Amino acid sequence: MKRFLFLLVSLLMIGCGGDDGPPPAPEAALLVFPLQNSECTTGQSINANLSQVTFEWQPAANTDLYTLSVVNLTTNVSQSIATVATSANLSIAKGTPFSWSVSSTNDKSSQTATSENWLFYNEGAQLSYAPFPAQILSPKAGATVLPDTMDRVELSWIGADVEDDIDRFEVYFSEQNPPENLLSSIGSGTMQTEVSVVSGTTYYWKVVTVDAQGNTSDSGVFDFKVL
Repeated sequence: MKRFLFLLVSLLMIGCGGDDGPPPAPEAALLVFPLQNSECTTGQSINANLSQVTFEWQPAANTDLYTLSVVNLTTNVSQSIATVATSANLSIAKGTPFSWSVSSTNDKSSQTATSENWLFYNEGAQLSYAPFPAQILSPKAGATVLPDTMDRVELSWIGADVEDDIDRFEVYFSEQNPPENLLSSIGSGTMQTEVSVVSGTTYYWKVVTVDAQGNTSDSGVFDFKVL
């Protein structure tokens, strides 16, 4: 009888199994092409306005499905496509700046991993390119911010240009939307500035990037509230 009970308990323990922990989460893919801050010249022309571009990335661990997301930085319109492969084709506008990223998922985990966000220009007929719109780092849109002891908040962003000829960043900042007050014009080597703020106030700001040929791009308006 004792031997029978021992065998029964052992079978129940084996049947229940141990705690294997959570399922493995997917890892972020490493982007390959189009290259960061580059001009894409390999697209297959479809018509005067569109070309088909092949996006490529490296395999990511614990991933069953990739979702490619491509954003037109002029219109802010997004395109996406899901695939099990490590490349995908999309038809996109010529002579236009884009950002792209890849998210990784698997059917055993609820988590999603997202790659870096890369910028590129799809080749067009123009001989020079405007800078990429500045990518706002901080404060993010809609953020609530605690100022420093001097009642100041730092604004920061990333600027890039295919031709690497950014001349300056013009920062617009005000309590009105859209902001029309030019706060400062900053050389290309600096991508942050401090502003004086008042508690309980919502502020609006944007960055206009200007290159050596006078081409410009607009980051779009971002807002934040001060505690």
